[in-house]
Amino acid sequence: MRLDQYIWSRNPRGLHVQRALITPLEYSRWTEPHFGWVKLVAAEHEYVDDAMDFLARGITPIVRLYVERPGAMPFDGRLRDLTLQYVRAGVRWFEFYNEPNLPIEWPPGAWISWQNFDGMIRPLMDNWMVWAEFVAGLGCYPGFTALAESAAPESASVRWMDAFLNYLAQAHFDRFATLLNNGLYCATHPYILNHFYQEIPGQGPASARPPEQQNAREPGWHFEYPYDPISQQTDPGRTVYGGTAKTPHGDPTGLVAMGQMFNERCAQIWGSQAVPVVGTEGGIFPFNEEPFYQQDNRYPPYTRDSQAEATVAMFEWSARQAPPWFFGVCLWKEDEYYRLGPVRAIERLRETPPLFKTVPPLEVMKAPNGPGPVHGEPDLHAVILAPGLAPDWFFDTARAYWNRFRPLVTTGWDFIQYIPNNRSLAATVIAPPDVVQSITETLQKQYPNVVLDVIVAESELTSVASVLNARVWSDRRFG
Repeated sequence: MRLDQYIWSRNPRGLHVQRALITPLEYSRWTEPHFGWVKLVAAEHEYVDDAMDFLARGITPIVRLYVERPGAMPFDGRLRDLTLQYVRAGVRWFEFYNEPNLPIEWPPGAWISWQNFDGMIRPLMDNWMVWAEFVAGLGCYPGFTALAESAAPESASVRWMDAFLNYLAQAHFDRFATLLNNGLYCATHPYILNHFYQEIPGQGPASARPPEQQNAREPGWHFEYPYDPISQQTDPGRTVYGGTAKTPHGDPTGLVAMGQMFNERCAQIWGSQAVPVVGTEGGIFPFNEEPFYQQDNRYPPYTRDSQAEATVAMFEWSARQAPPWFFGVCLWKEDEYYRLGPVRAIERLRETPPLFKTVPPLEVMKAPNGPGPVHGEPDLHAVILAPGLAPDWFFDTARAYWNRFRPLVTTGWDFIQYIPNNRSLAATVIAPPDVVQSITETLQKQYPNVVLDVIVAESELTSVASVLNARVWSDRRFG
């Protein structure tokens, strides 16, 4: 599956509803600020009609199946039937479970920790897999469980994500790989605090304008935390994983930080290259009574006006400069932006036409390296000679075998990587006892689909000729 095959508005702007069970919604709160996503929290079928109305307006709904304090509950019949109602309404994007690294999502008294393998990690992922395969089987997109972006020891989202993915690699490797290539996306909650800034013109990428000088219509915005110049200047080497003494449990509080971690880990384990990410809640928290926010004193504070400028700039950065896999973020949340009338950020979004994201035709999974699996007889056959065994020796001593079966004869195996995945290969490896194990292990690791046919070349090479001649007499290409 390619990134451009996911169906959505291509507009990174989004807004989360106030809560479950409030309907009908005021659609103007999404249409006037030009939102492209709406996050719905569905306890029942209350948003089925709203979902259809949003789709008719070109706004893509994401439905989270809401259960109070669900813990690691399984995907049951009621939730299945509820999902089907939303699918029939045209919804494709779904979520199950929400911030399981926080106590509010578990029954009272639960031990909330990424180290609670049997009580949390394993049952969450086992049950999530069942749900995700159901959703993908309907042609829809299951969201990988969003975590609260925390750096506290027990709730650290980086630790939880690693625990999730490491378990999936051990217990459900092939099933998860199939999901990656059939509609999976990663849901994140990027509450980015004040981890953004706009450069002072002419003063370098680590300079920061004061809030009253920030302007969404001018360049120089940075939303790549923790990889931006200010972060790297004040704590060199900081990454989403941590990497410094100041960040022992990671630093996930950036717009694309957790999405980047998910993509990097999936690339390392499953060979993916671009998995979609949607911030299903988050953004730059709006104001109520405080005059400004400055959660991290390395960065400028933000005010009501600069929060508005930065919110517009954040969405435009998502469309123009974010990685191709980042599809946007749903602001948290409707009532916070409209409680006392629309906040300044809503007014600025109304005034500013949205930028739509150009999504490249990038395959989610990398093309397999080398030949595919053998079904019946292999399409191709090669004889690989270990160092010290020359091709002329082979043709002198195994001429009958070569005349009968006509394999490719070579002293290297770099050619294997150029065999397309729709072709299969068997390799007859001829090697002395002291190197036969290392060669076969290397080939098996690099090209697991290649069928290996091993002949040990003892000091008397005539034994190899005898083996190959015997194959000719019995009309058997392989041993």
